[in-house]
Amino acid sequence: MKKLLVILIALALAGGGAYAYFSLSEPDPAKGPKTVAVSRGTIVEKALAMGEIVPRHEVAVKSKISGTVARLFVEDGDPVREGEPLLEVKPSPTPLEYAQAKRTLEMRLLVEEQRQADLERTKGLLERGMVSQSEYDRAREAFEQASLQRRLAEEELAILDKGKAVVAGRAVESLILSPVAGSILKLNVAVGDPVVPLTSYQPGTELLTMADMTDLLFKGTVDEIDVGKIREGMPVELKVGAFPDKLVQGVLSRISLKSQKKDNATVFEVEITQLEVPEGMVLRAGYSANADVVIRRAADVLLLPERVVEFRGDSTLVRLPPLALDATPEEKPIQVGMSDGISLEVKGGLQEGDVVLEKEVREIK
Repeated sequence: MKKLLVILIALALAGGGAYAYFSLSEPDPAKGPKTVAVSRGTIVEKALAMGEIVPRHEVAVKSKISGTVARLFVEDGDPVREGEPLLEVKPSPTPLEYAQAKRTLEMRLLVEEQRQADLERTKGLLERGMVSQSEYDRAREAFEQASLQRRLAEEELAILDKGKAVVAGRAVESLILSPVAGSILKLNVAVGDPVVPLTSYQPGTELLTMADMTDLLFKGTVDEIDVGKIREGMPVELKVGAFPDKLVQGVLSRISLKSQKKDNATVFEVEITQLEVPEGMVLRAGYSANADVVIRRAADVLLLPERVVEFRGDSTLVRLPPLALDATPEEKPIQVGMSDGISLEVKGGLQEGDVVLEKEVREIK
């Protein structure tokens, strides 16, 4: 019995040793070196532009008279035609302003009557030969100036009182009309808000902004590293932030000649037009977007992830899997072409399906 127990213990030790030997000697695929195969596909070299979608022309509507907003005829997003009423400004002069305008008109009327009397008297003297023609001309000029000043005072009072007048043959009124056809982007005032007029010495209150939303473009910037690779007329793929799964096609139409500083980087402004919007996609002013300017495109070429390629001087190398576990991986030079920052075009040294080693990941302790 004791002899049988000894034999069983010996067999168990031998089996455990054999299992340990084979488990250590056989490679574990999960713990082996990671590899990447050479594949075939399309690679595109691009230059990135970052910016937003904007209307080609955005119009700020202002008033030529002061007052308060009396009525609104439109709201945000409304489409309008050229000449359609947008809002009405009710004149609201102070009592002093109104009184001054009223008194100014009365004084201008008195001056005009006096100049008219002078002109009639001078005309009678001229007919009797008692004054010269030049004196009569001066009297007529003084009367005409007084008439002009009287009409100006009447127009000023009409604008303050009724909000409308005809100045130099042009109607000035409190009803603000749409200068162009388009859509209301933003209404900046409400009923009762004060309105400062647009004059030669003040910008005036911006009542609303509007634009033609059928004519949109992309405005953005390209880094100086890429600007030398692009030119007007290149095709562009736009990725709008609100539609991550859709692409908008366009054409690079303008590259600024002057750089600007943005976030401590030197960039150049670009514009992209001729936007081809997919069906069911509605672009809005202010959408953020990234634009990929297509510099070159190569289809049906051999590709490798750029991360597995090592650049050493003038050489481009990859590591091939070793034939044995304890062998050193072989380095092989290859020829590469285009890069999109993620993948590299393989022009020589490898065939489709060839396998190369991933780069070793070193742990930071």
